[in-house]
Amino acid sequence: MLLQITHETHYAYTPPVETAQHLAHLKPLQTASQELLEHRIEITPPPAQRSDSADAYGNARTFFALESTHEELSVVAHSLVRTSTPALPGEAERSVPWEQVRERFRYRKGAGYDAAGEFVFASHYVPRHDDFAAYARTSFTPGRPLFDAAHELMQRMFSDFIYDGDSTEISTPAVQALAQRRGVCQDFAHIMIGSLRTLGLPARYVSGYLLTQPAPGQERLVGADASHAWVSVYLPGAQGAGAWTDFDPTNGRQPGEDYVALATGRDFADVSPMRGVLHGGARHTLKVGVTVLPVQAQDDAQAPAA
Repeated sequence: MLLQITHETHYAYTPPVETAQHLAHLKPLQTASQELLEHRIEITPPPAQRSDSADAYGNARTFFALESTHEELSVVAHSLVRTSTPALPGEAERSVPWEQVRERFRYRKGAGYDAAGEFVFASHYVPRHDDFAAYARTSFTPGRPLFDAAHELMQRMFSDFIYDGDSTEISTPAVQALAQRRGVCQDFAHIMIGSLRTLGLPARYVSGYLLTQPAPGQERLVGADASHAWVSVYLPGAQGAGAWTDFDPTNGRQPGEDYVALATGRDFADVSPMRGVLHGGARHTLKVGVTVLPVQAQDDAQAPAA
């Protein structure tokens, strides 16, 4: 599937900002199921400094600095991505019991290093908490394969939780969202990650986009889509390194070719699309618009009427 993504971010400041430094994670990843064909970021006003680099997890990030007074900031990211349905790599073992995975990442003196172990520990938005483990245990019965248990946990969350954009904020603790059984995709991803990590299992946060379909008879609206978040679980190999596989508790399914991954990290704090440090601008309003459009649909929309 060929997808055109436009991610627009607009800030209006009161009083004006005198200087600012920003960090953006807006460039999609290159993966086995995702090929980035085109990408550019338009920044207004033009920054005095700008540089691109990779972070500790291999995500692309853009740093830019504004050194003149400004009342507004506009950042528009354009990406063209070719996607395919992700396939579980052959080195990952689907049948390995979850307790065996937990033991692999339990600390032992002299044990070999596995990079996935960095995703077992608590992080800013995902503390370890007994409530997470209590919710997960229904799925993580003795001897059950990790893949099957994680899949059931995802489906249980999809059934038990209500998507409610007014129920939480980014600062709402994940354990609170768990207790109220409602939230948004960020909350659901943090809850599932917390449930896995509290059991001693590696899990990471994935930010990205999902192609949403308009209601029957309705036109696709520009800017009506939103950023999305889901979970990646590590499946060790029978003989060494394994691989990550993704689960989306918000939609109760594994991501397919209609998903685009931007970045992976311990939680939202590592991969937020935009963050910055400002001098001035004590108050601001933020508008974000995301459009994910199949290129064929875009071509059809622009075609002249017969």
